[in-house]
Amino acid sequence: MILYGRLMKGNMLLKDSKAAGTNPNESFHDLMENAFLELCRNLDIPVPIWLKKNTREIARYRKTYFEKEQFVEDTVFDRFILRIEV
Repeated sequence: MILYGRLMKGNMLLKDSKAAGTNPNESFHDLMENAFLELCRNLDIPVPIWLKKNTREIARYRKTYFEKEQFVEDTVFDRFILRIEV
């Protein structure tokens, strides 16, 4: 599984990165969580608050986004877009 992340300010891409979950012995949830944390470290952002809407969007579209309000700390970007490839 590969997670792609993009930091957006308006329509401008500020930064992007990817992280892979590769351990075949881990569950999908564990792979997703570890790759998500690695992606946040790579982008040098705090871990956002995961809402039910994020779970629904990931399950339905394999893509979700986090708005500025989902971060506890102040951010310089408007959206954090997360996309998953299995």
